[in-house]
Amino acid sequence: MKLFIKIIKDFPAYLWSGWGSIASVFLFLALWDFGHQIYGSLVLPSPKDTFIALNEILHNPEIVENIFITIKRAMIGFGLAVLVGSILGLLSGLFITASIMSRPIVTILFGMPPIAWIVLAMIWFGMSDMTVIFTVFIASFPIVFVGALQGTRTIEGDLKQMVDSFHLPFSMKLFDLYLPHVFSYIFPAYISALGMSWKIVVMAELLASSDGLGSSLAIARSQLDTPTALALVTIMIASLLLIEYIILEPIKRELESWRD
Repeated sequence: MKLFIKIIKDFPAYLWSGWGSIASVFLFLALWDFGHQIYGSLVLPSPKDTFIALNEILHNPEIVENIFITIKRAMIGFGLAVLVGSILGLLSGLFITASIMSRPIVTILFGMPPIAWIVLAMIWFGMSDMTVIFTVFIASFPIVFVGALQGTRTIEGDLKQMVDSFHLPFSMKLFDLYLPHVFSYIFPAYISALGMSWKIVVMAELLASSDGLGSSLAIARSQLDTPTALALVTIMIASLLLIEYIILEPIKRELESWRD
């Protein structure tokens, strides 16, 4: 509870520190407009045309519903990956045998192309929400698992011996040594898994769903409606940035404040 109160208290200062990021967004928009002038509207619509299409999309109840469907699927798959990957990764890190046995499985999961998982999920679950959620989960899970595993395995033995020699209480060991170290590995894994979830959910919907942003993107592609396609991509990127920089990043800063 104290952590969240501190996050809320420090949030205005965190937002004020984001001017550099905002400047990079404007630089990206300038490069985008430059590319539009070179390649034309069919290949790369201008930011203005894209934002006009975005405004029309946000006033379309059907597409707004598709946006929430996509976010729901991505967050369920990501949440399951965080929950299962964190627990199994921490447990595997505590036991050498489990760590060794998990390596080939993780290699297989990392090496399996997401498109292959989508095809298998379509066979197993049909054209349903489960196909998309499963694909998001299975693509994000190994990232979280490895982060939790590495965080547990890399705690220095000398530090553990030191805290044991001082007979520190378990709560102090947990909150001052184990959790800060583990989270320094696992939180970057969460952010990477979040980005993976957003990429996979659209791909899965494009191929295996009749609703969601992926389906809307397929319709825009079939009609060669490039402004709408870019507007849909902008929605996905904006929602990803919102979750990462407004929710996850402030938590990460507070959890890693010991580095300062």
